[in-house]
Amino acid sequence: MAKYLAQVVVMGAQVVGRAFARALRQEFAASQAAAEARGRAGRQSAAASSFTGMTLQEAQQILNISTLTPEEIQKNYEHLFKVNDKTAGGSFYIQSKVVRAKERLDEELSIQQQHQTKPPDQQQET
Repeated sequence: MAKYLAQVVVMGAQVVGRAFARALRQEFAASQAAAEARGRAGRQSAAASSFTGMTLQEAQQILNISTLTPEEIQKNYEHLFKVNDKTAGGSFYIQSKVVRAKERLDEELSIQQQHQTKPPDQQQET
C-alpha cells in the first residue's frame, strides 16, 4: 500500500510541476508580447523607472498628479517640497521622495516629447 501511495504522490507532483511550467511559459510569452506592444517609448519609460527606482504611477501618486503637465508638476512639487522642509518641521525622507518623483515625471515628459517629435516613419521602425 505504501508503494501505491508513493506512486500517487510522485504522479501528483509531476502533474503539478508540468502545469506550473506551462503557466510560467505562458506568462513569459504574454509579458514579451506586452513589452513589444508598448514599443520604444515603453522601453524608455521602463528604463527610467529602473534608473530612478520609482515607477511612473508611484511618482504621480507622490505629487498627486493626474495628468502629465509641466505646470501641475511644478506647482505640486513646490508646495510639497516647501511643506516637507526640515526647518519647517517636515520630513527629509518625504522631501527626498518628492524630489525623486519630480525627476521621474520630468524624465517621462522628455520621453513623451521625444516620441512626439519623431516623424511617423521613424516611430514605426523602433
